[in-house]
Amino acid sequence: MPVTSGCNEPVMNETDRLTIIPVSGFRQMTTFIQLPRRLYAGLPGYVPPLELTQRDLLTPRKNSFFRQGRAQYFLAMRGGKAVGRISAQIDPVSMEHYGEPVGFFGALDAIDDMAVVSALLDAAGAWLRQHGMKLMRGPQTLDSNGEFGMMLSGHHALPMVAMPWHPHWLPAMMEACGCTKAHDLLAYQMKTGPDAEEAHLVPSSLRLGEGRLGNVTTRGLRMDRIEEDGEILRRLYNDAWRNNWGSIPLAREDIQSMIVELKPLLKPEHFVLIEQNGEPVCVALVVPNVFDISSDLNGDPSPLGWIKLGKRLLRHEFHSARVILLGVSSRLDGTALGAIMPALAITELMKRGRSLPYRTIELGWVLETNQPMRRLIERITPQPCKRYRVYDRSLVD
Repeated sequence: MPVTSGCNEPVMNETDRLTIIPVSGFRQMTTFIQLPRRLYAGLPGYVPPLELTQRDLLTPRKNSFFRQGRAQYFLAMRGGKAVGRISAQIDPVSMEHYGEPVGFFGALDAIDDMAVVSALLDAAGAWLRQHGMKLMRGPQTLDSNGEFGMMLSGHHALPMVAMPWHPHWLPAMMEACGCTKAHDLLAYQMKTGPDAEEAHLVPSSLRLGEGRLGNVTTRGLRMDRIEEDGEILRRLYNDAWRNNWGSIPLAREDIQSMIVELKPLLKPEHFVLIEQNGEPVCVALVVPNVFDISSDLNGDPSPLGWIKLGKRLLRHEFHSARVILLGVSSRLDGTALGAIMPALAITELMKRGRSLPYRTIELGWVLETNQPMRRLIERITPQPCKRYRVYDRSLVD
């Protein structure tokens, strides 16, 4: 593929010998998956994710995204070595949900070189334009329910499951190549455990139990009925987030895949379901942070490393976790109970933190423009620990 540039700086193709190739075959796919670990080794704050989880994320037969979506992966090559990568993907679910011809890019990683970043963005854009897309948005791998946004700050913060990490040079290069801010996403860390201060987010008159708002109760995950609870979570999440920017509805297959992936990690306390008069009205799901038990294994454990990982998993040697889903039923919109429901859920999560080994729970992502949620969270933790940006780039000449 010829190299072109969306920036003002020229790309000297013959001199640099920079080429962009579509990924084909197992060997190139392995290079694509392993590339960030090679490019960013030694950078402060970078902790490689497990290669196995990345392969599951990017392989069509493993990821439910490919049930309807399609993607093309690209590698940037120079002097016989890979120096960058990117994905381009089309998501019919998103297009149907939003009614826009928007394509997406993700898995963007590169050396500190404008020519490489520019050529990768051009390659993804050209592929999407060939398939009728008018706008390119990202990074997201592969959809907004996966790794979403480019890290702007928080590079040295605690690495968190399913949250992306990018080097400091990429955001400025994105803007130089014609990408503009669509939205910023924030992540917050809450202290939990026996030493954490109790957060009084909800007036005592509005807490769980019989009251003027009806019989409001909570329960945890039913491990023997996990598929049923997964369906409750899916319906509540889709209802609660149907109008939120960037979100797409979860299909049954998405939840089934999530259950298969997360079941070895989950305990009843990781799930908060709040019901009013027996009807589900709010749900939250916390997952343990896999980096807690894998960060010293360099992403690709040896046989001994896998044994260590298995023992740590069985002993639940996690000290942090992430809230990956939180939603309130739309039938509570505009009601007093609806207004306090996120606070009730977060309060329950913090109580659970006293019986689990976690010292930190991360809430992310939170839209920068979601002021009600930000005001609530910032009563506990005033500043976000990380900031991510989603970019748009026009594909119309």
